[in-house]
Amino acid sequence: MVTFLPTRPGRLADVPSFDRAIGGAESNVACALAAAGHAVRWVSRAGTDGFGDHLVETVASYGVDVRHVERDPERPTGVYFRTAGDRATDAHEVAYYRSGSAASAMSARTVDLAAVRAGRVLHLSGITAALSGGCLDLLRELTAPAADRPMLSFDVNYRRGLWGSGGGPEVLLELARRADIVFVGEDEAEEAWGVTGGPGAVRALLPEPRVLVVKQGAAGAVAFVSGEGEGAAEGEGAGAWSPVAAGGPAADRHGSARGPAPVRGTPAAAASASASAGTFEPAPVVDVVAPVGAGDAFAAGFLSGILRGLPLRRTLRLGHLFAAAALTTSADLAPPPARDTADRLTVLDTGRWERLRLGPGWTEADPAEEEVRTP
Repeated sequence: MVTFLPTRPGRLADVPSFDRAIGGAESNVACALAAAGHAVRWVSRAGTDGFGDHLVETVASYGVDVRHVERDPERPTGVYFRTAGDRATDAHEVAYYRSGSAASAMSARTVDLAAVRAGRVLHLSGITAALSGGCLDLLRELTAPAADRPMLSFDVNYRRGLWGSGGGPEVLLELARRADIVFVGEDEAEEAWGVTGGPGAVRALLPEPRVLVVKQGAAGAVAFVSGEGEGAAEGEGAGAWSPVAAGGPAADRHGSARGPAPVRGTPAAAASASASAGTFEPAPVVDVVAPVGAGDAFAAGFLSGILRGLPLRRTLRLGHLFAAAALTTSADLAPPPARDTADRLTVLDTGRWERLRLGPGWTEADPAEEEVRTP
């Protein structure tokens, strides 16, 4: 959808003008992955209006395949306005204009299911499920067990304002339990499902996904991996973690579900965490410009790490770096760091990683520098 960003802080009622950009959970992930060098297809619907032209052209400019985006002459492209405040604060306001939009008309009948299922990874968001009954039916169709189902990534993305009293938490829990990889914020899990007690409690609620990533804001993120080789320390060793390993829960549910080659990790050791404890990786210190879009960016970075076959800790760090790129810009979407820059940072030793500080413009820093910013 098209996003309107405030030109200055304040209530929506007081902001005199807005800058146009694009947003949307799945398209944000698609653009970040394409910018990172992956082949990405975005399947959606947009109006034939000028906003639809802007949306599709901008997504395509990142290198995303948009040939399967249907243009609807009868329905408008969705838009939303937001304030500059953090989504977690009372000062944050969002005004959605998505009811009756072209995207809200998505369903199993209006979307090319073969095109959706053609990739190695299918990424979905709980926001889409909230748009309409047809959208929810589509997500239930795509998350259903099937031999030809790709590895399924699901970002819970609970938005109370989109669900109203429509049973959103129960629906999102149902969809998350069908996925291979799930992303959810610790605070989000508490708001949606009343889960307290830390990431382990979230894992207890969601034992089904092969990989569960619980984001803890500025502190970092915890990844739980079921099956052999869960938990990975720095470096590449004999142990392996795989979101869709043969014989594991995902294979049991979906038959011959397709996924990437196993990601290399290390054997269980003192620095590794068990499946029950998860693997925690702290986030670098970030000088935040705007927090919106960081969750989508994190998901893109983590999926990039999986597709590249990186160890678990490097995959988590890549998620943090993609998120930092979004956090240090005012828009919902920001290009990720160059691969050589990201690779250099993901292999920093623990001390240097924990001293890393990233501010606006860091993605354009000289890759030859020893560190981007470390006090």
